[in-house]
Amino acid sequence: MTRLSVNVNKIATLRNARGENNPNLLKVAEDCERFGAQGITVHPRPDERHIRYGDVIALAGQVQTEFNIEGYPDERYMAIIREVRPAQATLVPDPPNVLTSNAGWDTLKHAAFLKDIISEIKSLGVRASLFIDTDLKRIRGAAETGTDRVELYTGPYARQYKQDREKAVRPFTEAAREALSAGLELNAGHDLDLENLRFFKENVPGLKEVSIGHALVCDALYLGLENTIRLYLRELS
Repeated sequence: MTRLSVNVNKIATLRNARGENNPNLLKVAEDCERFGAQGITVHPRPDERHIRYGDVIALAGQVQTEFNIEGYPDERYMAIIREVRPAQATLVPDPPNVLTSNAGWDTLKHAAFLKDIISEIKSLGVRASLFIDTDLKRIRGAAETGTDRVELYTGPYARQYKQDREKAVRPFTEAAREALSAGLELNAGHDLDLENLRFFKENVPGLKEVSIGHALVCDALYLGLENTIRLYLRELS
């Protein structure tokens, strides 16, 4: 079964809107695990507009499943990885002011940089994953960096799903096969939801983990958090 890692950034955004501690981020993360999620994901950004440094430290002491920290691998991010040593570090090529992750690494252009960063991450006993598009050359380039996994950026799939789901998923099927043949494990994330998740899972071989936040939190407003997580797990089973 593909594992579900819940991205709790949106919970932190809601909390920060009032400047207090409601909703309680730690309690929500604990409940996500209790309801069946197999991981918790955070993406602490430099401006701390949602997840804060203190949240990462607090979650590191609490998360019982896999803790995944996403981010651009600058010195601030690497200091967090060195201190926390999560189960997984997912590297994304976001500039500081971007609203959300919307493109993958050019693993050919940034090969030397990524090799050095990934070497350090793995020396800490942390699994490395690269956020990447479906370009087959860049996937082969990812394998050359020493990363353990790639996370396929699924925004294009989600946007095209309602018009032509077969066409939408085809590049991801091919990318998954390329990644597996290169010895890489496979994650996916971005705009996956209860409507498009099952078809993606059925057509993308070797999918180890999906990281879902925004859609899951939106669904939870109507369906409740426990029910929502169980529905996502059902789609992945």
